[in-house]
Amino acid sequence: MLSIYLGDCENEIYNPPLYFINQYEDFWLESELAKKMIKDVDKSEVVGPHLIQSPVFGPISPRELSGGVKTLLLLAFDNSGKIFNATACGDNCAKWILEIAENKDLTISLHHSMNFGDGEYAIKILNNGVVVHNQEEWLDVVYDFL
Repeated sequence: MLSIYLGDCENEIYNPPLYFINQYEDFWLESELAKKMIKDVDKSEVVGPHLIQSPVFGPISPRELSGGVKTLLLLAFDNSGKIFNATACGDNCAKWILEIAENKDLTISLHHSMNFGDGEYAIKILNNGVVVHNQEEWLDVVYDFL
């Protein structure tokens, strides 16, 4: 299940892209999930664990991926139990956050309202314990805390 703390969260990793640079493992980038997320969000192809082909920048290293993709990779592969601030993620990352949370309990913090789409889902708001099931319910709650 996806749990979200809205606003500042004690002990959150506030800057996941910087944390990623010092923590990621090569095997993360070789996974099918990582390749799909990088292709979808950054429109780039993983050539290998140290080389990504970007249509904008040409060949780049994982260090040059977008903050959103770096955060998604941490959410998917870091098993430290840390809470990551997913504010670097745009709305194009929302479906991936929901997918990752289908496979593991996931807790993030957000400092903005994210559009999780028109579908049904279950997100627990840690600020008040309410579980929201769609974007309308999400919007009814989110602005109370941001």
